[in-house]
Amino acid sequence: MRRALRRAAEGKALDADEATTLLAARGETLDELLTIAGGIRDAGLREAGRPGVVTFSKKVFIPLTRLCRDRCHYCTFATVPHKLAAPFLDRDEVLAIAREGAAQGCKEALFTLGDAPEDRWDAARQWLDERGYDSTLDYVRACAVAVLEETGLLPHLNPGVMSWADLTRLKPVAPSMGMMLETTATRLWSEKSGPHFGSPDKEPAVRLRVLDDAGRVGVPFTTGILIGIGETRAERIDSLFAIRRTQREYHHIQEVIIQNFRAKPDTAMRGMPDAELHELAATIAVGRILFGPGMRIQAPPNLIDDEFALLLRAGIDDWGGVSPVTPDHVNPERPWPQIDELARRSAEAGFTLRERLTVYPDYVRRGDPWIDPRVFGHVTALADAATGLADESAMPVGRPWQEPDDAFVPGGRTDLNTAIDTEGRTEDRRGDFDSVYGDWDDVAAHAERTSTGTRENLPSDVLAGLKLASEDPGALLREEHTDAAMALFNADGSALDELARIADDLRKAAVGEDITYIVNRNINFTNVCYVGCRFCAFAQRERDADAFRLSVEQVADRAEEAWKLGATEVCMQGGIDPKMPVSAYADIVRAVKRRVPGMHVHAYSPMEIVTAAAKAGVPVREWLTELKEAGLDTIPGTAAEILDDDVRWVLTKGKLPASAWIDVVSTAHEVGIRSSSTMMYGHVDHPRQWLQHFRVLAGIQDRTGGFTEFVGLPFVHTNAPIYLAGIAKAGPTWRENRVVHAMARVLLHGRISNIQCSWVKLGDEGTAEMLNGGANDLGGTLMEETISRMAGSDHGSARTVAQLHDIAAKAGRPARQRTTAYGRV
Repeated sequence: MRRALRRAAEGKALDADEATTLLAARGETLDELLTIAGGIRDAGLREAGRPGVVTFSKKVFIPLTRLCRDRCHYCTFATVPHKLAAPFLDRDEVLAIAREGAAQGCKEALFTLGDAPEDRWDAARQWLDERGYDSTLDYVRACAVAVLEETGLLPHLNPGVMSWADLTRLKPVAPSMGMMLETTATRLWSEKSGPHFGSPDKEPAVRLRVLDDAGRVGVPFTTGILIGIGETRAERIDSLFAIRRTQREYHHIQEVIIQNFRAKPDTAMRGMPDAELHELAATIAVGRILFGPGMRIQAPPNLIDDEFALLLRAGIDDWGGVSPVTPDHVNPERPWPQIDELARRSAEAGFTLRERLTVYPDYVRRGDPWIDPRVFGHVTALADAATGLADESAMPVGRPWQEPDDAFVPGGRTDLNTAIDTEGRTEDRRGDFDSVYGDWDDVAAHAERTSTGTRENLPSDVLAGLKLASEDPGALLREEHTDAAMALFNADGSALDELARIADDLRKAAVGEDITYIVNRNINFTNVCYVGCRFCAFAQRERDADAFRLSVEQVADRAEEAWKLGATEVCMQGGIDPKMPVSAYADIVRAVKRRVPGMHVHAYSPMEIVTAAAKAGVPVREWLTELKEAGLDTIPGTAAEILDDDVRWVLTKGKLPASAWIDVVSTAHEVGIRSSSTMMYGHVDHPRQWLQHFRVLAGIQDRTGGFTEFVGLPFVHTNAPIYLAGIAKAGPTWRENRVVHAMARVLLHGRISNIQCSWVKLGDEGTAEMLNGGANDLGGTLMEETISRMAGSDHGSARTVAQLHDIAAKAGRPARQRTTAYGRV
C-alpha cells in the first residue's frame, strides 16, 4: 500500500496490482489517496481553463422503451409488454417531454432504452412494423431528429450495444452517445449466478467492441463501470484499464462514470448489499490516477446519500445529468438533487457548479471531426463560445436538421493534381499527426499483437503447393491446403521463379497474350478527411495547406477534358469529408453524365458508400440503387486494405470493418453494379492474412460473380503516418511483390480472370516483371494521381497510351485498350 501510494504521489504509472491494492485504502491511507487524486483533478481543471469548476448537464430523461432483450438481475427499468401502455413512447410523447424540458432551460435529451427489444418481444416488433421502422435504432434516429427540429435539445443516445454501422448512422443526429461497460468480468455474464447471465448484450467482449467502434467512428462517448455487482477488485481495475486502452487509441471517451450498485426491490439481486461509499471513493480516486488530469470523471449524485464532499475529494469533476423535469427512470426510488442543492454542496467543498452540454467542451471547441455538421449548429447555439460549456442564458429553440448551405465550400489547393508532380506536398505530414491517429505506443502494441509468425516452410509443402498451383490452383484456398499455400507465399529463389512461371501459364490460359489498359482519369473531389487512417498520406484537415475541395462543376469539367483526350472512364473518389453534402455523390455522377453521356463512371469506395448511406439514413442497398439510377456504372473495390479486422484497426483506425466492406461490394453486385477488388500489402500484415483476404474475395465472387479484376496495391511508405511513427515497414520487398501478384493469379484462377498491377506504385520496370508473373493488365492512363503521390510514390501521376505500350513491350507482349469491364474498344 505504501509503495503504491508513493508511486501515485510521484506521478509514476501504476500497474494493475498496485491499482488493485489502492482500492483497499481506508482511514489515513484513503485520505492520502483522495488527496493525490484530488490534486490530479485540480491540475486538469486548471489546464482546461476552468479551475475549481465542476459541471453537470441539465437534461430530460426520455425512456423510449422499457422493453429489452437482456435479463440483468439488478434492473427495474426493463419490464414486460403487458405492464406497459405501449411498447414504445410515441413521437408526440417524446416531444412533449422534450418541450417541457426546453421550457425549463434543459439542453440535453437523454434517450435511454432497452437493447433491441424487437428480438425478444413480438409486441415491440409489431409496433415498429406498423409504423415503418426496421429496428429500434431506426426509431431512435427518427425521434432524435424530431427533438432537434422541434425543440433544439441535444440528443444523447444510450441505446445499448451498437455496431460500427449503427454508430455511423446515429452520429449525424446526436452530438454524443454512451454505453456503460459495467465490467470486463466475463464470469459475471457466463455463469448462472452472475448478474448478467442471460443477457447477450452484456458480454464484455461485445461491449468492448462497441467502445472501440465508437472511437473508430469518432463519437464523443460516455462509458463507465458499475461497482459492487460481484466483481473482484482486480476485475474492477481490469475494467478501468480496458477503458483507458480504448481512450488512448481513439481519444473519444469524453467521460467515465463510476457508479455504485444500489439494491432494488423486486429484482434477483434485492438481497445483495449496496456498494459501500468508501469503496466507491477509493475506486473514483484510483480511476482519477489511472486516467490522469484530462479525463472527466462522474459519479451520479442521487446514488451517494449525503457524501458529496467525499466524492469531490476523490477526484470527480462532474455530477452527470440532472433533471428538473423527469425522474431517473433507471433509479426511480432515488430522486436527483435539486440543482440549487447540488450547487450549494459543491460550493461547500470549494467548487463552482457550471452547466455543460451533453458533449464536453473539448469536443465542442474542436468541432470537426467529432460533431456532424448537421448538429453542429444546434450545439453552438447552446454553447459558450469562450469555454465550450453551456451558455446558461441560452434557451433551446428548434432548428432544421440539415447540412448548412455554406458547409462545403470548394477551394483550397485545387491544383494539387498537377502540382504534386512539380512542387510536391507542403509538409510530409498533416498538422495533427500527434493526436489524430491515437496513441502511437498503443498502436505499436496492437500491431505487435496482430503479428503472428508462421512455421518454417518444409520442402514437401513447397512441392505440394507448386503441384496444386499447376494442377488445381483453386484448391490452395481450402483449409486443408493452408500449409502448402503458406509455403508458396513464402517462396523465394527457384521456387518463386517456378511459381511465377505457373502463374504466367495460368494467365495465358485465362486471357491470352494481350496486355490490356484503359484510357481513364482519376478525379479526387476532396482530400479533406478525419477518419484517421494511419497508412494514408492523402487525407488533410480542412485548414491544412494541401487541403482542397472541388465543386460539382469542376468535377464535370475534368471529366469533359478527359473525354476530349480519349478517356472512356473517370474514377472518382474522395476523403470522408464531414461537410460534403449527402446529395453531392449523386449530383457528381449526374453532372458527369450530363456533360459526357458516354463516359463510364467508376466511383466511390465502399467506405464512401457506407458513410453516405448512414448520413442519409437509408440502407446501403437503397443508396446504391439511387446512385445507379443517377448513372453510376461500377465502383472501385478500394478501402479493402487487408480484410482482417485485427490488422485493419492497426492500419486504418476508423475505417469500416471487413464485414461492412463485404456487405457493400456484395450488395453492389446484387443490384447490378460490378466492382474491382484490391489488396494493399506490405505494412503491418503477414502472409496468413493475405491468404484469408483471397479466401474472402473468392467467396464473394462465387456468390455474386461481380468482380471485374484484382488489383495488387503495394504499400507506399514514405509519407505514411504509420511508417513515420516507426510501426509499419518500408513497403513490401520485391520478393513479396512477385509473390502477391503470382498468388493472386493462382488463387483466383477460374474466378477472376484479370490481375492488374499498378505502375504508379511499381514503376515501369517493376510492372513489366509482374506482367511476366501472372498479371495481364496495366491499369489506366490516370491523367492525374494524387493518393499515391502524396504518400511518396516517385513514378509520376500519368502515362500516355504510347508509354503504356512501351511497358507492354518490355514484357514482350502486345498492348490493347479495353473498357472498364474488359471489353474491347
